[in-house]
Amino acid sequence: QVQLVESGGGLVQAGGSLRLSCAASGSIFSINAMGWYRQAPGKQRELVASITRRGNTNYADSVKGRFTISRDNAKNTVYLQMNSLKPEDTAVHYCNAQSSNYVYWGQGTQVTVSS
Repeated sequence: QVQLVESGGGLVQAGGSLRLSCAASGSIFSINAMGWYRQAPGKQRELVASITRRGNTNYADSVKGRFTISRDNAKNTVYLQMNSLKPEDTAVHYCNAQSSNYVYWGQGTQVTVSS
């Protein structure tokens, strides 16, 4: 089992920045990749960014150049630095961890960007 605890969401004006953190605990040795997803009201959950154990990253086209995903292996924590935020980034953001057999989710953290 893997437990994920997110933090760092909040309310920010358009153009501002936020940094989300996701701390993993439990069977972290089994994790192959971690990432961030988001779900806006009335929309499907979508991938924002992901990072593999080797550090390879992947971003949604809508956040390329604005968001950066990184990981601190010593702290078992993944970060999402979000810059130049737009109102359309408003959503609940979920941390995700994938092992060979399971997908784990955090409880979600709200990000609200005002215009």
